[in-house]
Amino acid sequence: MMLRLGKLALLAAIAFFYTLVVFNNITDYASNYQFVHHVLLMDTTFPGNHGMWRALHPAILQTLFYDGIIAWEAMTMVLAWVAVVKLARALRAPAAAFHHAKTWAFAALTAAELLWFVAFISVGGEWFLMWQSKIWNGQDAAFRMFTCVGIVFLLLALPEPVTEQE
Repeated sequence: MMLRLGKLALLAAIAFFYTLVVFNNITDYASNYQFVHHVLLMDTTFPGNHGMWRALHPAILQTLFYDGIIAWEAMTMVLAWVAVVKLARALRAPAAAFHHAKTWAFAALTAAELLWFVAFISVGGEWFLMWQSKIWNGQDAAFRMFTCVGIVFLLLALPEPVTEQE
């Protein structure tokens, strides 16, 4: 039971994290928009950078990019909270039923992993060369979140031990 409670608690922590992220991005839209704006403009990458043709200048495209990130985070948040409820309901169920209840959690954690790896590490970091910026570089934070979510994903993927009562 303790392993199941740990899985549930860590999943709830991720759902809570995404709730705070979405709340912050909506209530203080301009702060994180500045980050996205500068990454997409590539205005703090190395001087003489030959990849500057990739910079995204139209403000409407920057806004759509940022709104897309917020929507992705909100979807992840909803999936994670649904997963928390599903796992909580199956907490005392047989191992197979508890494992089946993990489906929503795997969807939420996959969405989270893809957000960090695709949007931040790949697109932001490599396409828009965010790694070159000393000011607007979110690679370390993205890797940290990718790793944290990945650890929870792996823990959740561990098979449920079958008890003698089943």
